[in-house]
Amino acid sequence: MEENIEPQKQAKSIINDIKSFFKDLLNIERDTDKSGTVEEIKSNISMQGHNAWILIFSIVIASIGLNVSSTAVVIGAMLISPLMGPILGVGLSIATNDIDTLRKSLVNLGFMVLLSLLTSTLFFSISLFNEATPEILARTAPDVRDVLIAFAGGLALIIAISRPSPQTNTVAGVAIATALMPPLCTAGFGLGTGNFDYFFGAMFLFTINTIFIALSTFLVVKYLKFPIVKYLDSKRKKAISRIAMIVATVILGFSIYSFYTLFQENTYNKEARAFIQELRDEGVSIIGDDDSRNINYKEDYITFYILGNAIPNNQIAAWEKDLKKYSKLQNTKLNVKQEDDTKIQEQVKNLTDLYAQNQKIISSRDESIEAKNARINELEKQIQKYVLDQIPFAQICEEVKINYSGVEKISFAQQLNSDFNKIDTLKVFNVKWFDSIPNKTISTEEIKLEKWLKSRLILDTLVLKKY
Repeated sequence: MEENIEPQKQAKSIINDIKSFFKDLLNIERDTDKSGTVEEIKSNISMQGHNAWILIFSIVIASIGLNVSSTAVVIGAMLISPLMGPILGVGLSIATNDIDTLRKSLVNLGFMVLLSLLTSTLFFSISLFNEATPEILARTAPDVRDVLIAFAGGLALIIAISRPSPQTNTVAGVAIATALMPPLCTAGFGLGTGNFDYFFGAMFLFTINTIFIALSTFLVVKYLKFPIVKYLDSKRKKAISRIAMIVATVILGFSIYSFYTLFQENTYNKEARAFIQELRDEGVSIIGDDDSRNINYKEDYITFYILGNAIPNNQIAAWEKDLKKYSKLQNTKLNVKQEDDTKIQEQVKNLTDLYAQNQKIISSRDESIEAKNARINELEKQIQKYVLDQIPFAQICEEVKINYSGVEKISFAQQLNSDFNKIDTLKVFNVKWFDSIPNKTISTEEIKLEKWLKSRLILDTLVLKKY
């Protein structure tokens, strides 16, 4: 009996050790700097003075990045933006019943949004910059994944800030991942161009990100049991606690509702795209590649255009029946727009017949055609040889300048060589290196440059000389 008890004790000990290991591994309460965290967050709430100017300049940079569809520029703007401060202040103040900090955070958050919208609206009001680029279009509607990114990013941010030593990499990464600035710039684009669908969609995306970052801050601060702000007046304390609870409940309720509605919309769009793809797999010629424009979740209908013979009503009725196979498309209406291409097919047939007649006429003059074809082939070979011999010298110079900083000057010439049996053309590049470059380095760089030129120009041979 005792022999059976011993293995049980060992197994229980192993399980306890594993639990203890994971508890220590995932413990965020240890080394939490509560007073330092509160001070850090409060110090970054204000949008006045230098923070306001930093915000303006970062908005301009982000707007330019969106306008030229440069992800790198947008990321740079997000790194220098002070947008996160008031949002963290909202989450912290609600969790600690700090009504003064909550008021300050909301005022600065409103000022931040107003200043950002004003700056981006003025920028995109200039006709040169009011093109809807892919980077802008990507921020016109929220997605359920944006919610998860904002929530996870907010959790990572508040945990990183609460450590005794600053976690700068984490803070920078969260600033990029949560992407608060691009939606504000897109909302400014909507105002600047008069496209209010873009404005409301982008502002909804910004609101979702803001709420879930504040919510994650609230939850972590509550979990880490930050000290509650105490007031001498008990009535004031109760009133403040009640206000904080109401605000927290509203934020939590809106967060859950937003997540649910976005999840429902994503699921609907996914099933609608699957239905459209199913029709395409069956050979239906649906025009257009952007299926998202054919799907209307709010009004619950799918629209697509078909090119070809007219689709009979019984076929459309069968498609509507097929919609019932998808759980989210039970009541979806199908709006089929048809483009009859019968006339186009007739024109194609006429052109085909005319081509066949011409071929018969051509085939009756074989000798003349063969001579002309031979001449054409010869000319094509000459043209091809001429094209192949051309070197994009200006472009090569730019690339050499970027990749080989030691090159001072480069020239190119084609050299004709003959062994009295045939004539060959040889590509010759003359390179002058800066006098400050050591000979050993030049020898190494010349080998690399020669290999690169051969690969770049698709040449088997070339000559690389020094001035």
